[in-house]
Amino acid sequence: MLLKKLTEACGVSGNEKEVRDIIINEIKNYVDDIQVDRIGNIIVYKKGEIDTPRIMIAAHMDEVGLMITKIEDSGLLRFTNVGGIDQRVLVSKPVLVGNKKLKGVIGAKPFHLQKRTEWKKALDYKELYIDIGVNNKDEAEKLVKVGDYVSFLSNYVEFGNDLIKSKALDDRVGCKILIDLLKTSRKLSIYGVFTVMEEIGLVGAGPAAYRIEPDIGIILEGTTCSDVPEIEGHLQATELGKGPAISVMDRTTVFNKGLRNYIINIAKENNIPYQLRRTTFGGNDSGKIHLTRHGAITATISVPCRYIHSPISVMSKNDFYNAKILLNLFIEKLEKGGLCNEF
Repeated sequence: MLLKKLTEACGVSGNEKEVRDIIINEIKNYVDDIQVDRIGNIIVYKKGEIDTPRIMIAAHMDEVGLMITKIEDSGLLRFTNVGGIDQRVLVSKPVLVGNKKLKGVIGAKPFHLQKRTEWKKALDYKELYIDIGVNNKDEAEKLVKVGDYVSFLSNYVEFGNDLIKSKALDDRVGCKILIDLLKTSRKLSIYGVFTVMEEIGLVGAGPAAYRIEPDIGIILEGTTCSDVPEIEGHLQATELGKGPAISVMDRTTVFNKGLRNYIINIAKENNIPYQLRRTTFGGNDSGKIHLTRHGAITATISVPCRYIHSPISVMSKNDFYNAKILLNLFIEKLEKGGLCNEF
């Protein structure tokens, strides 16, 4: 299964090669041109009969993770974060270190040796380490070096009422939706972009959009879902199983109202469940795409994911399938010349 392969691949920001290779192998027979730019974005062109509007559909390949910063005399590995991670979830998590995917586990001072004040706060990165099962620094240095990337070891599992748990659903779910779209026959020419380093500052999207100069940018994302106890309703960005989320505003973009309503009307006309992303924190590649050259109007279609930016996220298969359907119907309407005047 492709989504399983994508989510279990290691692709921490700046180290997306494994994911990039999977994607290129999947789409190479379905598109007219594939290029990898200097920073690692995959820029794909699928030619159709219609060239306008010029549309760029983006999904980011990278995931949050860790990087080795020091090897202790004991052979334990110190590390820092790559992207935003909740430090409270790190202790005892299994990881894969470096290109050899060396197995390790994140450790800390045993609970019964901690002071009571330490119980009340998340342990800082300087209080954590990765244990790879060696006895000293010399043994560790034969296997690991400073600067090696670290990914969480978390298997893809289907469970419950059509739910999926995995790491990196943000944004391998978006990558899967874009791959599936590129495999379909299209009248409208499409630029598909699989971006790098979104999690550390939307790094890849800007250069890709500058090259393409789109009229419209659609961002496919796995987004925050906080429909859990003790979270007030107005702070629940999205809810699992209520359909794909369409963004109104976030930290980097006030999304185009006309384009947003255009997508919402498609959902209504076709009885596709949808929801608005109700909070404004965070951001995505739109933050760079909509600023490029003469500017582009943008919209985000997201799949809600619980426990995002952790070793395990959870999403609904139905939200995923409905996001795919909504995107395909949007493209079909553009192909029929269905641009609304509000744009």
